[in-house]
Amino acid sequence: MALTDHFMHELKARIRIEDYIGQYVPLKRAGSNLVGCCPFHSEKTPSFTVFNQADNEHFYCFGCGVGGDLITFVMKAENLEYMAAIEKLAAMAGLRIPDEGGKRAGPKIDRTRLTELNTAAARFLREALFSPRGTKALAYMTQRGFTRLTLMRFGIGYADSSWDSLSQHLLQEGYTLEEMKSTFLAGQAKNGRMFDYFRNRIMFPIFDPAGKVVGFSGRFLGTPGEQDRKYFNTADTPLYKKSRNLYALNFAKNARTGYLILCEGCPDVVALHQAGIRSAVATLGTSITSEHARLIARNQYAKTVYTCYDSDQAGQEATKKAIDKLNEVGVPVKIIQIKGAKDPDEYIQKFGKSSFDRLLSDAAGHIEFAFSNIRQKYNIEYPEERLRFVREVCTLLSTLSSDLDRDVYIQKLADETGIHLDILRAQVNKNVKQTIRKIKKERTREDMQKNAGYSDHINPDRMKYPTAIKEESLLGLFMLRPEYLNQSNIKDRLKPDIFLCDFHKKVIGIMLDLTKENDHPDFTALSPYFTPEEMGKIIGYKVKREVLIDQGEKVVLELLDTLEEAAFKNTKMTDTSPQGMLEAIEEIKKQKVGNKE
Repeated sequence: MALTDHFMHELKARIRIEDYIGQYVPLKRAGSNLVGCCPFHSEKTPSFTVFNQADNEHFYCFGCGVGGDLITFVMKAENLEYMAAIEKLAAMAGLRIPDEGGKRAGPKIDRTRLTELNTAAARFLREALFSPRGTKALAYMTQRGFTRLTLMRFGIGYADSSWDSLSQHLLQEGYTLEEMKSTFLAGQAKNGRMFDYFRNRIMFPIFDPAGKVVGFSGRFLGTPGEQDRKYFNTADTPLYKKSRNLYALNFAKNARTGYLILCEGCPDVVALHQAGIRSAVATLGTSITSEHARLIARNQYAKTVYTCYDSDQAGQEATKKAIDKLNEVGVPVKIIQIKGAKDPDEYIQKFGKSSFDRLLSDAAGHIEFAFSNIRQKYNIEYPEERLRFVREVCTLLSTLSSDLDRDVYIQKLADETGIHLDILRAQVNKNVKQTIRKIKKERTREDMQKNAGYSDHINPDRMKYPTAIKEESLLGLFMLRPEYLNQSNIKDRLKPDIFLCDFHKKVIGIMLDLTKENDHPDFTALSPYFTPEEMGKIIGYKVKREVLIDQGEKVVLELLDTLEEAAFKNTKMTDTSPQGMLEAIEEIKKQKVGNKE
């Protein structure tokens, strides 16, 4: 589907980038631009900038390097493909997408149809649970205390042991194998036979916050072997991304308790909801991520998050990670400590809701939780262990940003150990300074590596070619001044082959193609051809070039000279014999003179 320039300009005119992004992060005016904390990485000092000049609206984060136009933002924020982002924006703007053939948009992903496919699968699996072939699965869930009403409410189903019962049913419903592959419901063996990914599993449909089925989590019914993991979840698809989805958030967001209870698995969540505790959610196949934390904070789903992980070592580690991720985005955390049971599901069955409510009211804050865990490691009756206890707590307190929080726990530490307050304060302050120095040193090292091109997955050639920075500068100039591409003295010399980095060859090639289509190209039209991460890189070139004073034609020609010379050297320096090197150097000199003439 080709999208005309008129349509794209009309779309962006009706939805201003600052208004859309403002739904995700508060923006404040800073000169002619707007700034805020980046919605794509955790930060306390704003480095995310929205440039809202007429006909040139884009965003860029100076912290993580993400950038692009309005469409790129929607793709990254909503985990959408290019055309799905266009469809979302067009619906908001009240525009009809032109229905024409063309290459620009790439393959279209029909999210509505994929959602309907997931819904059809969920319906089939739920019916299977209550059919004769689901007798064993239903008995298992009933034995665990789940009522029929609960099973129906959460849409829980059963994938039987047959090779392809679900995929055959979906074929009869009119869905294709490719559609089933894209939603991670079915695959295809080497002999061409289809097979279901989920077999002999209790199936928990995963809903997005709007209540649409986007994926599944399957609990193996039996003793899992090496090939049969206990839990098997939908992989990332056009509809579902595990680092951004929380199980049962569609229910919990309506509880309006002001808090969420974060659990490890689907059965824990279902058990808590059945008991009347409607704020429970779970991560799916992963511990909490920065994206989960930002999802909770951005949408204000909770003022406080209670972690309620399993009581084993893995659960304790998951609790620590949740504390870190949620604190990064300013969401307070309290810890529910399960005792007498291995997980919330078992606890509810053994002790009931009233006992769980007491755990909820007694939940400790994250500092108290960490303090208590350290305290349990040492017998402070012995001077050496008391000293180790004090040192570890002082290290903990040095990580707190609030002076008040630090002082409260310094007092608590003094009361427990009998050590004078002033001595403890001095030790904590010393640790604070050491922590700051360590952070600064690490950031400096990261910045140096970033500037040198280490870990550049988008343009891995950056370390290979010294002229890569010149290539970036020239591309940034063209992003700022696309009219240069139509000047004959520049256009005639501009060929992708003078760029040594493959990524830059692709960028300039598409720029030149767009210039053929339009004498005054809008290079936000690059977004169909690049991922959001690649667009961030390209916008970064523009932003870095923008701060320089001289953007004139002379700079373009000088950069072209440099790139042509480097490209020529790269092709000629193949004969490393003395005679061959001399001949190559002479030819390079002639080429250089020819360029100046």
